[in-house]
Amino acid sequence: MIHVLKTSQIIRAGIGHAWDFFSDPRNLAKITPPELDFTILTVLPERVHPGMMIEYRVRPLLGIPVRWLTEITHVEEGKFFVDEQRIGPYRIWHHEHQFTQLDGDKIEVTDRVTYVLPFGLLGDLVHPLLVKPQLAKIFAFREKAVGEFFR
Repeated sequence: MIHVLKTSQIIRAGIGHAWDFFSDPRNLAKITPPELDFTILTVLPERVHPGMMIEYRVRPLLGIPVRWLTEITHVEEGKFFVDEQRIGPYRIWHHEHQFTQLDGDKIEVTDRVTYVLPFGLLGDLVHPLLVKPQLAKIFAFREKAVGEFFR
């Protein structure tokens, strides 16, 4: 089964300021819940670029460490970028980050994650019990952290 998670929030920032923050992969740890023990394992440049690989360790469920490798597959400066899992806990993980200039100094930040769980029917059975609530918690934390950063 294909699952989609979409979140959106409006922040007060110019597109350049928002892009500088979100396109710097080192800021990902700042918007990830501390209990996930998110640790980047690769040396990263200041900006995402197509083909960039990011390896990290995270503890998404039950404190079990998981290595995750994502590739930045698409980047359009100031507008969007996409990361896709190459190695990790999902069968498919495709995460689109989009930035839309609104009136004045407001930006709409939209995340759209399309994902497929491993283990077929078993994965789909645990989705509403474990995965969906965990992802909702992660993205709620992210929204709060981003809101505080862009006050």
